[in-house]
Amino acid sequence: MTDDVMRFFAAWMLTHETADEGLKAAIRRGEASGPEGMGGGPDAFVDGLAAMVTEEKEKLKAELEARARGEQTGPVEEPDPVLAEVRFEVSEMRGRLESMEATLEAIMRRLDEK
Repeated sequence: MTDDVMRFFAAWMLTHETADEGLKAAIRRGEASGPEGMGGGPDAFVDGLAAMVTEEKEKLKAELEARARGEQTGPVEEPDPVLAEVRFEVSEMRGRLESMEATLEAIMRRLDEK
């Protein structure tokens, strides 16, 4: 049984190693051909996509490392005044609805008492 388990894990590792090598090769081809090379067929598209995803992965890694060091990541965005006003109005409406609900519940309780 131990040999079967070891053989399974060896096959699993070999499969992942082969896939990793294939992906690395696709990334190298995609980086070499650039974005305009993605139109050269299905393999070219996959190569270009792999290169783009790898670039985004590297950005994400850098951002996570910076965040772990406590650094600010990404640009600080100014709040949108229109969105802030919409949020305010929605909260006002929510408050009014809650008030109306409380009033209706009080009226229902009084009607139930009679």
